[in-house]
Amino acid sequence: MGCMFSQLAAKFAFFPPSPPTYQITKSENGKLTVVSSSSSMPIPLADDSSLDALLIDTKHGNKIVAFYLKNPYARLTLLYSHGNAADLGQLYDLFVQLKVNLRVNIIGYDYSGYGASTGKPSEYNTYADIEAVYQCLQTEYGVSQEDLILYGQSVGSGPTLHLASKLPRLRGVVLHSGILSGLRVLCHVKFSFCFDIYQNINKIKKVKCPVLVIHGTEDDVVNWLHGNKLWKMAREPYEPLWIKGGGHCNLELFPDYIRHVCRFVQEMENMTTEIRLKKIRQNLRLPTRSNNTAVSANRCCCRIKCWRPKCLGCPKTSCIKCSWRLKCPKCWIPSCARCCRSSPKCPKCMRPCCWIKCLNCRCCVETNSGLNEKQNG
Repeated sequence: MGCMFSQLAAKFAFFPPSPPTYQITKSENGKLTVVSSSSSMPIPLADDSSLDALLIDTKHGNKIVAFYLKNPYARLTLLYSHGNAADLGQLYDLFVQLKVNLRVNIIGYDYSGYGASTGKPSEYNTYADIEAVYQCLQTEYGVSQEDLILYGQSVGSGPTLHLASKLPRLRGVVLHSGILSGLRVLCHVKFSFCFDIYQNINKIKKVKCPVLVIHGTEDDVVNWLHGNKLWKMAREPYEPLWIKGGGHCNLELFPDYIRHVCRFVQEMENMTTEIRLKKIRQNLRLPTRSNNTAVSANRCCCRIKCWRPKCLGCPKTSCIKCSWRLKCPKCWIPSCARCCRSSPKCPKCMRPCCWIKCLNCRCCVETNSGLNEKQNG
């Protein structure tokens, strides 16, 4: 039943352009080139020397197309997951602008069943698609997760958060008109169902890097409340961008969009490992030390056998048996045979006179005073 609902939800979630806006051809030297299949596209994709067209195999057996645009001054790489009604041919102009303005390398890909990619679009195919693209970045371009920013627009927020939840050292995440889940776009529900797709509401909590949320206040496709909820649930939320009057597909036209994203990328570039560790410690919110903590620390110190004064009468530590016994004033050892046997005894209690400073001092004093009176008489 859940599988049937998932397939039904996929039909409402994915709208690949038909026909695709581009085609992939192979030149004589074996290099893949991109040819526009629409006469309305002004830029010839095949003439861009910074563009690498890639065919990537996924673990589900599909071949997906990816565009990699190089920037010689870039320090970070942006992995872009697009919305549900576009393909790479329509996004090429945006990729060029982001590459220049953000000073990043950028890679975008078409989901299975989109553009020139094979297969059929589905939730789990998109997960396999973004995982294959990430592996390609690692093997072909040497990009590590520390130098990677994931960008997800609309439905693309699903595969973006799926991968981000598995990469603990990721540099950053951008959620552009993101969704809480597929079912929550259609109706306002407070619970997650097994047949729901893209349950980002559960995955956002697992992301351990800064998260920038961008959403339009007049979005009539994905309500602004989705973006607000994702921002509040993020473990390390970045200052969000709520574009007043912005819809679902026109946020890139607002000046605040590129300005805010550029500031986010620059801060991610300047973020060192030391700064990230400091933020992680602050987010942990460790409790302050109290008196109870100090007492427990002392107890723990005793448990690991730190130095404590030992009983002089026996080798034990804090001996209860010997601690209550009276001690010899000469050597302070209980029952001292060496000092006490040789000392004269009290005539009344027959104890050594060395105890005169202890409990029997009254007995000894009375005896001594009586002897002195007889001698005087």
